[in-house]
Amino acid sequence: MSATGPRTGGTPVVDRRRRRTLSDEPTPTFFTSALDGAPRWVAGILSALQAALLSFLVLTLPAVAAYVATSADPSNSGVGWFRSVGVGSSLWLLGHGVPAHVGPVVVSLVPLGVTLLALFVCYASARRSGLATWSAYAAGVGTYTLVTILLALVTGAAGADLVRAFAGGAVVSALGLGAGLLARPEAPALRALTRPLWSRCPAPVRAGATGAVLASALLVLLAALVTALWIVAGRATISDVVGGLGLDLVGGVVLAVAELAYLPNLVVWALAWLTGAGFAVGEGTHFAPDDVVGGALPAVPMLGALPSADVVGPATSLVPLVLVVVGTLVGLDVHRRLVPRHWWDSALACVAAALGTAVAVTLLVTLASGGIGPDRLADIGAQGGVVGLLAGAGVLVGSLLVALPGDALLRAELGRGLRAMVRRGAS
Repeated sequence: MSATGPRTGGTPVVDRRRRRTLSDEPTPTFFTSALDGAPRWVAGILSALQAALLSFLVLTLPAVAAYVATSADPSNSGVGWFRSVGVGSSLWLLGHGVPAHVGPVVVSLVPLGVTLLALFVCYASARRSGLATWSAYAAGVGTYTLVTILLALVTGAAGADLVRAFAGGAVVSALGLGAGLLARPEAPALRALTRPLWSRCPAPVRAGATGAVLASALLVLLAALVTALWIVAGRATISDVVGGLGLDLVGGVVLAVAELAYLPNLVVWALAWLTGAGFAVGEGTHFAPDDVVGGALPAVPMLGALPSADVVGPATSLVPLVLVVVGTLVGLDVHRRLVPRHWWDSALACVAAALGTAVAVTLLVTLASGGIGPDRLADIGAQGGVVGLLAGAGVLVGSLLVALPGDALLRAELGRGLRAMVRRGAS
């Protein structure tokens, strides 16, 4: 038997599986020839610049198109084309958490659709042209964050707005570029990369963290279904609002882009509605399963999908029980994943799942809340802390109802406690 493989008719047969070299490893297909021999962090800079530019153009081009289409209007004679670019820039920054200043009006309601767009473009750019190295990742995050800060400076931001630009750019790029680099063929698996962290966590905490991810995903999915039902039920009102605006083709496209930018916010508001806490669209309004207090709303077609007072009834008052149902699914997942070593392990996993869900929902609701104007329009959305606590409480109750009865160690511990109580009572 030769070292090169078995012989057939005196001729050695080379085992090609043993001759895999570094040249066989997948290589990036974008910017490869231009960056031949360049440091790996250069790929991170280019992928970040590509992501920032593409997401910026997606928002700016509709505004420029609207300017070009209306440039012949005498009422727009004093408006320069750079104003339309400024509108797209403000919307892009608003998606990264930087408030937009329109004269004396401050718009702080983050369009989560823009945030999701930026995350996706970062992901696609890093997966396409990045390199899965720490130097490329750090360079990409730093470059994207710097672009966000520079654009904020150009638009006149200062003080706290620059801090928000730094935080928003860093978070969006860290998540988007990181996910894209992990999707590359040469990247390690996320589980292997995070093993030093999660391997140090107790097993109940790990099971609870997985349950929190499951609960958060299910709640967002249910909220999306509720939003779809609202849109279908309010399609007549939405059509009336659109008809009353009298938009042309370009105006309709711009309005559609703006509506899509804030559609994820409506989904998060539906999540607040599912918890029973409800949400507000202006001071003095309240939309909840057991109570609807409407008011004068802006002429925005999306707001025509909000639930009316006619839908409130005994059945809608039971909507928060959906949280308990989600909790039961989490309890089943905890029971399947966890092998208890102590009688309290299952309870600890359920508590960890509830806390993780509360934190995730609190962050989502807080991001989806803000203001779009002065006075009563400065209060839009819901209280993130209240909604998060209600979501966590519902998940905790449901998971405990399922996970604890199936825990043999807990049943044995309860049996010993009951027998001890009986003996003390008999003595």
